Amino acid sequence: MRSVKFLVAAGAASLLSSMAFAADLAIAPPPMSYAPPPADFGGWYLRGDIGMTNQQMKSLNNPDPNAVLFTPVGMGFDSGMLFDVGVGYQFNNWLRADITGQWRGRANFHGSQFTDAFAGSALVDNYTASKSEAVFMAHGYVDLGTWWCVTPFIGAGIGTSYNRISSFRDDGFGNTFGVARPSSVVYAADNGKWNFAWALHAGLAYRVTPNVTLELGYSFMNLGDATTGVNSNFGGGPTPQFPWTMKDITSHDLMLGVRWNLESPAVYEQPLIRKG
Repeated sequence: MRSVKFLVAAGAASLLSSMAFAADLAIAPPPMSYAPPPADFGGWYLRGDIGMTNQQMKSLNNPDPNAVLFTPVGMGFDSGMLFDVGVGYQFNNWLRADITGQWRGRANFHGSQFTDAFAGSALVDNYTASKSEAVFMAHGYVDLGTWWCVTPFIGAGIGTSYNRISSFRDDGFGNTFGVARPSSVVYAADNGKWNFAWALHAGLAYRVTPNVTLELGYSFMNLGDATTGVNSNFGGGPTPQFPWTMKDITSHDLMLGVRWNLESPAVYEQPLIRKG
């Protein structure tokens, strides 16, 4: 009985000693709170692009009543250069918009039309010209996520295009009942025309630094119509003649661009380290 009392007393003394030692220990500090990282936000940016055009048109029209009797052959444009600059705004990590001014350099036009609709006659017209455009457009883009710093995107734009035709020439020749007809040369005065324009875009963006992004992009553009000026006929026909119209000009464009973010990149603070 005596030994039991001794054991109880020893246990109580040990418990009291442990409680006193624990009371002497410093209370551990609460865990530090960290501010959430800033939102993924781009702000204002500048952009520039350079690329190549691949243009087509629906038809070359002339209001002369006989024009419908001619069949087009080999109508087309050579490739041309394009350049643009613009300013935009990144709303969040998936939506952005910008406004651009684009210069589309001269693309040479060539083609022919022929007819044998007139009795005993075969007539051919060979055309040459140059065409250029100044395009002003507002665009919206959707970024589709980022993998290994690469972001695919799609977009669309609307605006206006000033289409200018210069150095238009029509060389006509043929024969009637096997006898060569006198050749004719028709020049059209240079002329420009404003049109509604729209575009569809797709491409890949690669973020080189927090402030610089490279783009490889494709655009389909509808530029409207282009019309020549008044014509002068040097083959003895009436002057002036009707002007020609290039209907529904479209283009498949391939571009390389760069975007410069004007906002300072987000800075993440390093956590403080408490020393004992």
